[in-house]
Amino acid sequence: MGGVGVDADVVGNTRVRSAEAGECEREPSPSDSLRTFGAVVQALREHAGLSRGDLSARVQYSRHTVESVELGRRMPDEAFVERAEEALGNTGALRKASRHLSRGEAGLAAWFRRWARLEREAVSLCTYECRLVPGLLQSEGYARAVFDNSIPLLSDGEVEAQLVARLDRQKLLRERTDVPFSFIVEEHVFRRRLGGTEVMRGLYEHVLALTAPRNVTLQIMPVDIEFHACLDGSLQLLETPKSQRLGYSEGQQNGRLISDPKEVSLLHQRYDTLRSQALNPKDSRGLLERLRGEL
Repeated sequence: MGGVGVDADVVGNTRVRSAEAGECEREPSPSDSLRTFGAVVQALREHAGLSRGDLSARVQYSRHTVESVELGRRMPDEAFVERAEEALGNTGALRKASRHLSRGEAGLAAWFRRWARLEREAVSLCTYECRLVPGLLQSEGYARAVFDNSIPLLSDGEVEAQLVARLDRQKLLRERTDVPFSFIVEEHVFRRRLGGTEVMRGLYEHVLALTAPRNVTLQIMPVDIEFHACLDGSLQLLETPKSQRLGYSEGQQNGRLISDPKEVSLLHQRYDTLRSQALNPKDSRGLLERLRGEL
């Protein structure tokens, strides 16, 4: 949250931070969480009988900033949240709501944005996928084929925005070489020729290159295995720098962040069992190389 460099406006005799200063940053595409947070601020302000100007003076930000936050157009920084909390009754609602704020990042689904932020700081990341090649491993051609198959159809601009966001996420694999990344992917996912022969050939080469470093592990779940620990669907797991373990699952037009320790522990048990059922990394790479040779 927050930015660098602050200007100052004057409300009455009080110097306040300007909306344009960067402390409460304008969002290019406001997220649902920002709109919800803003609605809570407005409701508490109105319940307290305060105008936007009144709240502006109390939090020491311009009236325009208060309005932008209430309308979900700006990401409030920690100082704004704390001052608004104190000015609006210290109910704890704003502090709690601020923990769930996510930016409206172009190209990322609203339900995925918070997980994407957590990925950037994670000290480990595990992914099981049974539908598509995981986004972190997709080649440009494969990702474009995925977006071209979206219903309703995406505009050219929307496809490009999503493509840029997806490829940008892959910087995690290249830049965070001290973080262990584990992927388990169903064999049939790699056998489906999404986008055609040339797209799949490029995908195999891309995946083999991305999973070559020793901190990135790929295992393929063979189609002829008799046992399977993750029949309930795809999942992702990560550990934060504060040693908190979290999970994420995604379905049709929705995603769910999982923080309950018991549920996360169960997902880890399933993932660990699946690791023992899938092909080992060496055999998995061998399978990909054979699939590439069959094209």
